[in-house]
Amino acid sequence: KVLDASTLSFGTRVRWFAICFVAGILCSFLGTALLWLPKGIKLFAVFYTLGNISALASTCFLMGPVKQLKAMFDPKRLIATIVMLLCLILTLCAVFWWNKKGLAMLFCILQFLAMTW
Repeated sequence: KVLDASTLSFGTRVRWFAICFVAGILCSFLGTALLWLPKGIKLFAVFYTLGNISALASTCFLMGPVKQLKAMFDPKRLIATIVMLLCLILTLCAVFWWNKKGLAMLFCILQFLAMTW
């Protein structure tokens, strides 16, 4: 079934999965490291959100985008998916438009919890 998910070869899909997954981890760690700079909360929010998006993209290479979306919006995962997507957007809104650092951190934590859920 996995081989039917994409026209890419299995090796190519695994390679891109690894690249996106590692990029996601690096973005998250970089964002955490930048958090301690004077205006680091904005960088943290951007890099942490990019890290989560990259982690989501990594599984698209294994499953294919259509199967990924079907799995994400399956009734048993629907609430977690909505919370995660909403928190991705709200994290960026909190730092760029509302200038609320605490709220941005809360949304980052909720992103993490929704992704692990």
